[in-house]
Amino acid sequence: LQDWGFQVGTYRKVCKGVEKVVDFYREVEPLRERLPFEIDGLVAKLNSIALLEKAGTIARSPRAMVAFKYPARQERTVVENIIVQVGRTGTLTPVAMLKPVSVGGVIVRRATLHNQDEIERKDVRVGDHVFIQRAGDVIPEVVKVITESRTGKEKKFKMPDRCPVCGSRVERKVDESAVR
Repeated sequence: LQDWGFQVGTYRKVCKGVEKVVDFYREVEPLRERLPFEIDGLVAKLNSIALLEKAGTIARSPRAMVAFKYPARQERTVVENIIVQVGRTGTLTPVAMLKPVSVGGVIVRRATLHNQDEIERKDVRVGDHVFIQRAGDVIPEVVKVITESRTGKEKKFKMPDRCPVCGSRVERKVDESAVR
């Protein structure tokens, strides 16, 4: 492609064997912060059209290529509030309102908490110091509460009994985590 005038990345390498692919993956990881673009991993693929065709595909996934993802970047911040967002199907979703923090070059102010079960499982409270990451380097999520930072002023959250938009009573069906 380069010989035909296409712009190609400089972080590429022909590796002979799996060990060399893993070595290259490890070599590039510390460079992530200095690259002029975001990456969440590397893709290794067979360097032979004949082998690529022989490997075939499963659904839309070629067997001759594999993604090696780097661990998501995590940052520490504070849960300043928890609000409830109403989705298009009427599902109520708790959202952590965070002290703004830069995660992988993006300022994150909100993170989904999914549902009441997830809040209780992680024991997330208003006022908590937490680690957040962008799942898949995209969607902000609370990873872990830093319980040793608690002062006793943190407040537990409970889903409302009434919809914050229309005021109707909300319902949680047995064996479902969603509240509608």
